[in-house]
Amino acid sequence: MAKEFVVPLKIARRVRFVNTTYDAPERIHVSLLSASKLQLDLTPRSPMLRPVLRSLPRSTPSLLARALATSTGDIKIQKVGMVGLGLMGHGIAQTAATAGFDVVALDANPKGLESGMKRIEGSVGKLLSRGVKKGTLTQQQADEQAAATLARITPTTELSELADCDLVIEAIVENVEVKKEFYANLGKVAKPSAILASNTSSLAISDFAGSSGRASQVVGLHFFNPVQLMKLVEVIRTDATDPKIFDACKQWVLDIGKHPVSCKDTPGFIVNRLLVPYLAQAISLYERGDATKEDIDVSMQFGAGHPMGPITLADYVGLDTTLFILEGWVRDHPNEPAFFVPEIIRKKVAEGKLGRKTGDGFYKWDGDKRL
Repeated sequence: MAKEFVVPLKIARRVRFVNTTYDAPERIHVSLLSASKLQLDLTPRSPMLRPVLRSLPRSTPSLLARALATSTGDIKIQKVGMVGLGLMGHGIAQTAATAGFDVVALDANPKGLESGMKRIEGSVGKLLSRGVKKGTLTQQQADEQAAATLARITPTTELSELADCDLVIEAIVENVEVKKEFYANLGKVAKPSAILASNTSSLAISDFAGSSGRASQVVGLHFFNPVQLMKLVEVIRTDATDPKIFDACKQWVLDIGKHPVSCKDTPGFIVNRLLVPYLAQAISLYERGDATKEDIDVSMQFGAGHPMGPITLADYVGLDTTLFILEGWVRDHPNEPAFFVPEIIRKKVAEGKLGRKTGDGFYKWDGDKRL
């Protein structure tokens, strides 16, 4: 057996043992898991194993959580704040809690908070039920893991509840002025050492980071939808971001079982910088009458191996979202030829045909199914 696999297997076996002996004395839990952490730090594949260790029930001693906190130099991340429990926010909160982090889930709107928590509960149950169907989990184990994950999340509508969080991530409305106001308020509440992160997909982090009064501690953490399933997270640094903060965030992304990629604070970062102009070109090709939307889509599926054609994807993402991103880029970077807005997108949005979310865009939709 390859040497690099020996220690991970020992750790995995040890975790399985601890995971089936919840009634063992606390000192045994701590001893076994502290030893696992010691070996984990020396293991090349440790990022793959941290989520396994974090999956232990909440009944495991709190000392374990302290032992397994993300730690890079003198920066530790143990408690995470999530602001905004919409499409992205609820998924980020769930992912962090599933990985073993305590999460303060904040939504200023009580109905939004209630809706977000219900989505988390439903998603946790759905994901664990797959394990039950596959035979990798018993129903009792699934129920215990679901309860443990939900118990790690504290819902709130009060900004002050974020005061002791080590990392605060916001997924609020994509509006620079709104974000400036939010970061100004967050900067007054968050503890001095807290890392502040934005899940923005299209705005420049540097446009609002300074409002916090601690621009060196602000980064971008751009997740992808659905957060629970998509592995990629873009970690964005501005010119002011402290390298230690940046490294700590990349390590935290690994600790929640995701794959971090690094990028400067450039329009669209990596994925959207490539994806959105591609969508615009495809739509422009259709708008000019060069090819049908069906042929454009199938060409990229069969010719380039894409799982979904660009015009279908624009519908799926939302034509209003695509328009918002493109208009912002055109406004802020008028000399960049890759940034332009096909008029047909403006027309569709003006007619309320936003794609999948309204059931009508370039295609007709029935829920998530293109007709």
